[in-house]
Amino acid sequence: MNLIGAIVAITGAAMLAPMSIAAIYGEWSDAWMMLLTSLTTMALGLIGRRTFRHSEDVSMVQAFGAVGLAWFVMAAFGALPYLVTGSLPTVTDAFFESASGFTATGSSVAVDLTSLSHGILFWRALTQWLGGMGVIVLAVTLLPLIGVGAVQLATAEAPGPIPERLTPRFKETARRIWLVYAAFTVIQVVLLTVGEMNLFEAATHSLTTISGGGFGTRADSIGAFSAYSQWIVIVFMVIGGTSFALHYRGLRNPIQYLQNTEFRLYMSILALFSAAVVIGTWGSSAHTTIRDAVFTVSSILTTTGFATADFGEWQPALQLVILGLMFVGAMAGSTSGSVKVFRLEVLLSDSRAYLHRLLHPRGIFAIRSGRSPVTDDLARSVRVFAMLYLFAFMTGTVLLGMIGSLAGMRIDIVSSASAVAASLGNVGPGLEMVGPTHSFSTIPGLGKWLLSTLMIVGRLEVLPVMLLFTREFWRH
Repeated sequence: MNLIGAIVAITGAAMLAPMSIAAIYGEWSDAWMMLLTSLTTMALGLIGRRTFRHSEDVSMVQAFGAVGLAWFVMAAFGALPYLVTGSLPTVTDAFFESASGFTATGSSVAVDLTSLSHGILFWRALTQWLGGMGVIVLAVTLLPLIGVGAVQLATAEAPGPIPERLTPRFKETARRIWLVYAAFTVIQVVLLTVGEMNLFEAATHSLTTISGGGFGTRADSIGAFSAYSQWIVIVFMVIGGTSFALHYRGLRNPIQYLQNTEFRLYMSILALFSAAVVIGTWGSSAHTTIRDAVFTVSSILTTTGFATADFGEWQPALQLVILGLMFVGAMAGSTSGSVKVFRLEVLLSDSRAYLHRLLHPRGIFAIRSGRSPVTDDLARSVRVFAMLYLFAFMTGTVLLGMIGSLAGMRIDIVSSASAVAASLGNVGPGLEMVGPTHSFSTIPGLGKWLLSTLMIVGRLEVLPVMLLFTREFWRH
């Protein structure tokens, strides 16, 4: 409860930024409502901090539970600006948009982005930037009282199996990673303003690119901007999909990138599937075909969700490629969602080692990530994660189809499966009725709550949320 109070207070403080944007653009009604909401949210958060003393000994189970609860509460308070300004009229839609924002998913129920104020558009972008690197990790760096249990809390929220340390003190590691994250964001803002984007558009798109979010300001996403802007976004989507700990080391010594086997595999997947899409979509304009292919593969692989082409209109084989990429993700320690390249590498090595044992029962075959051996505990955790992830995907697909039937509408299997895959992997757009040229507004209300939950499940990588639904956790 102490941690949740801190997260609520940070959420309330963050609302002051879109409030200021609304005031700058003369949107005074939205500005006053956001100011009132911000002050109320901060007050409630600070009351929670004062009421509940922080624990001196945070167990891993407590950390997982606290993080799981905190993200649901954060999404609930993050929905308030949409409600108080009338941007989204229902609690269901507001919570969906808020969950999609903080989890950097990018799925949206907003039908007409031009009807949203500058303040709300900036709030959508800011929630993705905060959630991309992790609000709890930010709290660890800002609030000294969360020093105890910082590693446990970061492990429960980290976008990867192992939160890497750059310094002996984890708080200093988190601070350095956040500085790299902020620096890349500023650089992208500058580069985008060199093109045709104004400062507001450059800022909002930079916040949602480096975070792997994908919220934009126009209905046709990045397709509304020039080839220059699209290539800049491609570069920073790839940067966002790279481990930020690797960025910290690589910016000092670039050879670190080439020596990292996960990074090499990540770039190989990007190049291979981009080439496959280029071949499958080859048209009259070579530059446009290559740019759209690289952009789409980068967007789906890094789970950013921007679009320059309607891949829902591509041939079925290429749509299967897109759906498959939703289960890959980029590097561990990046802002990417989904399974991550590291886990796929471990699963492949584990499978290869198992096949070798069948041929040579007395042999000893290590599971490796690159040249480094992987411990049995880590390999087991990857297997458990993969099983739970697939279970969540299959269960969610069935439930969404059933919800559609109960609501009197038909959600076809492609739409249902891709919507669940996109939500669980924090990708954004899916296929068919939830494709890049559509919104999630047509999904029934109960289906939106299901997908919102799956977004948080995917962002926290299943376990923290799964624990909340076990009897043993509440007895602990």
